[in-house]
Amino acid sequence: MPIDDVIKEVVHMFEGAPNWGHPLTMENVLPNGNTAGIAASMLSQIFAPNIIEGEYGQNAHRAELETAGMIASLIGWNPTLAGGVFTYGGSGCWTYGVKYGLTHCKPESRWTGIRDDMKIVCSEQAHYSQQNSSDWMGVGMNNVVRIPCDKTTNGMDIEALDKKLKEFHDKKIPVALVVCTMGTTDASAFDDPAKVREIVDKYPNPEGFNDPLIYCDCVVGWSWITFKEYDFDANPLEFSADVLNIIKANAELYKGIRHADACGIDFHKVGWCPYVSSMFLYKDAEIFEKLLARGKDAYLQVRTPYNPMYYTLEVSRTVNGAMAAWATLKYFGLEGMQAVVGGIEEVKYVIYDLVSERSDMCVANAGDSGFITLIRVYPPNVNAKQMYTDELNDPNHRSDVIKYNRLNEAVGNKLYEWYRDAHRIDGVCTPYMSFSTGFRTTNYNTDEKDKDAVIFAIKSFPMTVFCTPDVMKHTLKSVAAARDEVLKEWGEI
Repeated sequence: MPIDDVIKEVVHMFEGAPNWGHPLTMENVLPNGNTAGIAASMLSQIFAPNIIEGEYGQNAHRAELETAGMIASLIGWNPTLAGGVFTYGGSGCWTYGVKYGLTHCKPESRWTGIRDDMKIVCSEQAHYSQQNSSDWMGVGMNNVVRIPCDKTTNGMDIEALDKKLKEFHDKKIPVALVVCTMGTTDASAFDDPAKVREIVDKYPNPEGFNDPLIYCDCVVGWSWITFKEYDFDANPLEFSADVLNIIKANAELYKGIRHADACGIDFHKVGWCPYVSSMFLYKDAEIFEKLLARGKDAYLQVRTPYNPMYYTLEVSRTVNGAMAAWATLKYFGLEGMQAVVGGIEEVKYVIYDLVSERSDMCVANAGDSGFITLIRVYPPNVNAKQMYTDELNDPNHRSDVIKYNRLNEAVGNKLYEWYRDAHRIDGVCTPYMSFSTGFRTTNYNTDEKDKDAVIFAIKSFPMTVFCTPDVMKHTLKSVAAARDEVLKEWGEI
């Protein structure tokens, strides 16, 4: 085909694709890319450096090294001793973390394979990548141990962690990795790496195994570290009191990641970079790179000091993600990151406050501190706050949980239908939103055996700087209209 025809067909492929930069797009942690990140990524496509090694990467390999150094410095690690590799997503970061933990725990497993039931410990709120990584790494999904979470903070229950690690220690069961979740898309769960470190250090592995490593899954929440040295008293960016308190609390929690051995960072989430831009960051480059080093290959010549091909999961690796991340950090700077993160948090609280004023809806994640607002929707004649309290705490209201889960799911699907059909309310298109199917369990279902006694909610996840208070008002109006339309179609609930 002629090139013009090919390009026309390529353009058609994008019809119907969401515009992540549109203020009515708030489906998930899916931001629009910033100009610097997009330009850097596009140039990478044209010149196609391969950071398999320094020779094929040339100067572009600096993007990976320097980005790792910048983030390590923010964490509190020595940036000249730390290292990082860009990989295929947050799941790739998890997989690197699991591999690092397994190999550190039992180095000979690289040659013999996994012959021991080494445990991977994480919270109930940990990302489902736990399954991908444990499966693909051969340790087995049954060796992932999930620790209950505090129902108020959504963070790992420290006493439960202590009890479980003591149990493993007493039974001489090795633990390869303990994962701290540092932000999630729905519950905005944060673990405490400092406390986790104290407990991990109390329970060394049995003879023949090295002690566990700690991995922090920061892919959703890492940008809170940019507030590490923000002047909260002077508040130069003039954040509101409520948002300032949230930022301060999150920044304080994030100071603890210095206790980790490795972290996962997604720049295509809260870094406003184009896909895919994920970095596995490790505190001690010498330990990680020697531990995973492989032998040399005859057809590759070591002509530079930079040769990640000998310790990475991937061999050929594009520099797109590293260049996008590096350019973004250079472009935004600390203050730019703070302004974007804090500004979106301000907008989030607009819909939070609007929902709080209504009697037929409630905020289902009122104590959470991320960008997301989870809206639990009820019929107009139901006292939402009272019903939600009853649903959470009284098993006699289990049937209400199921009934109103069905309503919230239907409202979410109605909004998606309207988005696809370009439905308008007062002349304005309805938002592109999603819904959460069980971001938390009821308090009488802590063992999660009852798959129906969980909470569904409509998800508002603003991720663009173009989102305004008026957009959030229209969003809530659209949610109410979708609820009314569902009830009209059903006739009764």
